[in-house]
Amino acid sequence: MKFLFKFLASLLVFSFVPVFAQIPAPLYDPQTMATLGDEIFRDSGATGMVLVIVHDNQVFFHGYGETATGSHQLPTQDSVVRICSLTKIFTADLLTKLVANKTVKLTDPLQQFTPSRTVVPKRVRAITLSDLATHTSGLPREVAGAPRNTPHFTFPDYATRWRWLPDQHLSFTPGTAALYSNVAYDFLGDALQSATHQQYAALLSARTLKPLRMYNTTYFPTAAQCNRLLHSGSRDDGPCTSTEESAGSSGLYSTASDMEIWLRYLLGNGAQAQDPAAQAVYIQASNLVRQQGLDHAGDPTGVGLGWIHLQPPDSPSHIVEKTGGGAGFITYIAINHARHAAIFFAATDGPIRPKQNRSNQAQPKPVTPSQGAPAPHINLFYAANNLLLTVSGLPPLPPPPPRPVRVVAHKHARTSSRKK
Repeated sequence: MKFLFKFLASLLVFSFVPVFAQIPAPLYDPQTMATLGDEIFRDSGATGMVLVIVHDNQVFFHGYGETATGSHQLPTQDSVVRICSLTKIFTADLLTKLVANKTVKLTDPLQQFTPSRTVVPKRVRAITLSDLATHTSGLPREVAGAPRNTPHFTFPDYATRWRWLPDQHLSFTPGTAALYSNVAYDFLGDALQSATHQQYAALLSARTLKPLRMYNTTYFPTAAQCNRLLHSGSRDDGPCTSTEESAGSSGLYSTASDMEIWLRYLLGNGAQAQDPAAQAVYIQASNLVRQQGLDHAGDPTGVGLGWIHLQPPDSPSHIVEKTGGGAGFITYIAINHARHAAIFFAATDGPIRPKQNRSNQAQPKPVTPSQGAPAPHINLFYAANNLLLTVSGLPPLPPPPPRPVRVVAHKHARTSSRKK
């Protein structure tokens, strides 16, 4: 990423959005953005990648690599990707809408939405919808024990997770600490389904996807959509199939074209704009006794409904972001409201290969093939944040400190598959 850093070197709150609303944003030519994106792609080791940048009313798209190893086909705006845990910010968006119309309250206990006679565990107080949405419920990351060869993002199903829940012991009092939890978002989706007496997938489609005309964002890919799905070059991607069982946490398929619409919605410069409450800070990170799993893209300053905030809220470099990964994908959305810019990428895993450390940035030690794990996407989120800030005409973030490499289990089928 030498070129990227040379280029960069040359250059809660509901109120953080309008503070910078009048700051003019510089423009960069598409070739420059394509080159910067290429640096990220090559350092990621990915087989293929799609990149979308929305900046004011300008949109940049670029495909990199191949749709599958050896295909020699460049990913396009209509290539299908798994957005993995970016699904959670769709769930949070729906939660915000149902709070606004008084269908639910953030303070509602999960117990209010359970199947008959199911008891939700407590520790000092009950788990609320807000706790689920901010990863502060005390529930673990996953439900372990997926059957062998279970397709990605199909375990646990509704009945399995609700049978599992009463036997759990919360790791902390809800609201006092944060532990990233996929299953918490599955329960949140179940709660919204119960509150509306409507299938969750149908509810999300009616309230968000159809109004935004995001017709390729779905839990139920057609044969034609599956034929356009990007494939990883390093592991079994698993079948392209229905992922409704993880509708709240990680199951959505989408395309770059649809994610452009989504970025416009998040920025408020499309035909519709997201309620600012959906991206607000609900917990100051400094008020948590500890956090685990919220820092993939940087040390959080604030925790929102699915979203993580980086940098102080009054800083022009303030970023609202969400990471995702699993089933051979790594995905990311980051927003800089100060300069009306947002970025999305989805990259597929590539062949296992070690990385060389760069002298101008701190990096974790690469994982070698002999360790039985793929080489990590070194500083990929950090590089994406700096690409976003570059487009915004802002200085880069400080290099992240070296961190131990952790191969984190994220549910999507086999318990080691879902990430972030």
